[in-house]
Amino acid sequence: MSGERTIRPTEVVTDARLLLDAECGVVALAVWPGSAGDDARDDVDGGDERAAGAGPWIGPGGAEVTESLGLDLFAALERERATGKAGEVVSVPVFGAGRGAASVDGEVDVTLVLLVGLGDGSVAAHRRAGAALARAARGIDRLASTVTLTSDDAALRAFVEGAVLATYALGGFRTKPVDDARAPLGTLALAGDGARDEVVATAVTIALASWTARDLAQTPSNVKDPEWLAGRARQLGAEHRLDVRVRDEKALADEGFGGILAVGMGSVRPPRLIAMRYEPPKADRRTPHVVLVGKGITYDTGGLSLKPREGMVPMKTDMTGGAVVMGVLAAVRELGVEVRVTGLVAAAENMPGAAAQRPSDVITQYDGTTVEVLNTDAEGRLVLADAIAYAVAELEPTVVVDVATLTGAATTALGRGIGALYSADDALAGALRDAGEAAGERLWRMPLVDDYRYALDSAIADIAHIETTKVGGGSITAALFLQRFVRDVPWAHLDIAGPARAESDKNELVKGGTGFGVRALLYWLEAGAPVT
Repeated sequence: MSGERTIRPTEVVTDARLLLDAECGVVALAVWPGSAGDDARDDVDGGDERAAGAGPWIGPGGAEVTESLGLDLFAALERERATGKAGEVVSVPVFGAGRGAASVDGEVDVTLVLLVGLGDGSVAAHRRAGAALARAARGIDRLASTVTLTSDDAALRAFVEGAVLATYALGGFRTKPVDDARAPLGTLALAGDGARDEVVATAVTIALASWTARDLAQTPSNVKDPEWLAGRARQLGAEHRLDVRVRDEKALADEGFGGILAVGMGSVRPPRLIAMRYEPPKADRRTPHVVLVGKGITYDTGGLSLKPREGMVPMKTDMTGGAVVMGVLAAVRELGVEVRVTGLVAAAENMPGAAAQRPSDVITQYDGTTVEVLNTDAEGRLVLADAIAYAVAELEPTVVVDVATLTGAATTALGRGIGALYSADDALAGALRDAGEAAGERLWRMPLVDDYRYALDSAIADIAHIETTKVGGGSITAALFLQRFVRDVPWAHLDIAGPARAESDKNELVKGGTGFGVRALLYWLEAGAPVT
């Protein structure tokens, strides 16, 4: 068994030809609500519209399809009581008399027309529409679309990202291949839009980076351990021309990574610290250096502070922070990111073995800080602290951003749809929040409450890693613990415990590990990783 990709993501191409000349058996058209159409109509050439206020109208290619295929598309919308809201899809089959018009010579029959709602036309609406179209087109070999013909570049990117991400699936663990009817759409051809190859390529790169993170997060933990994760990092490094270094348990002990070692002590599968480094072609010492740090707990039982069974079931995804970092590094060269980027993945398996750390142990982190461990199920902050301290001491970072499925408290506060963002740097927090909003991965800035710091006081060590005095705000105190190790380097902490896992398919997300954070971080890096 393996978690390697056996399911091909949708290919997205531009095609300068008209919709019915693109040699596709299925075509897709945009549908706008009547109230949303007024401002957009001036940009539409070849649309099929009604009088203002008379209901939804159809975007570019509508008149061509209606005339050539002999369809009454508005009747189909009325029959389905369609409104044109974002993500609404109406399927209109083409019967024998209307076929044969999909190419100049009639060799490819159009058998199906999909009418796709664009709602208010926002970037978020386009992402939802792309996801809905991809799900409706499962099993189709090739589809031509004019849904985004009049959309701006940001909306087009979102549409493509949604289309590629919505039909994600992990291959390699089934005895039979995925049924063709459930496979992702083979090729999405953007008809009449042959000049935006670069925009499409960027969107596909970002979506595939999320596929990479999802593959890593979804792989079962009987396959996935720290060394397996290191092997995948080496493979990604070879594919994307990244420098990769892996520290094994001996190197970790020799160099003083006490937190990573302590968390991994209970497992027969030892920990690793994975470093992946990207240098842009024109980098010099003045080029900013971004260090991304990911929590890579390949399985979390809680250690001796054992979780209940129900709490363990999703814990193969407790390394999603590390998966996000690896997904980001897999995309930066293709995106032409102009800052140096190092990804650190602190990988360990948290097990209750005979050698496991005990509640009340005192450990020494990489920077020499002694920590009283009071709950072995709060292990993520221990491995992150080592990696952050190492980055600050040895890598001369311009900025450090860590990402982790860290606390249930963050999920309680913000639910499944929003990640918690902590930073003392207003500009950095604002840039990450804006990138998340643009990418469809919302981040909400949370407070670093100075008055809560005393709750981490320890009677016998420099600091405790969880509260010794109850103040509540478990996500806040976890962030305060990590902040100690960044010294004066600009830093942000992303607690993605909620949005890293989806309970069901929705929009571009699929049930299981979501790879939340890949898109937000890549949008931020594309913009030059602004800090000030």
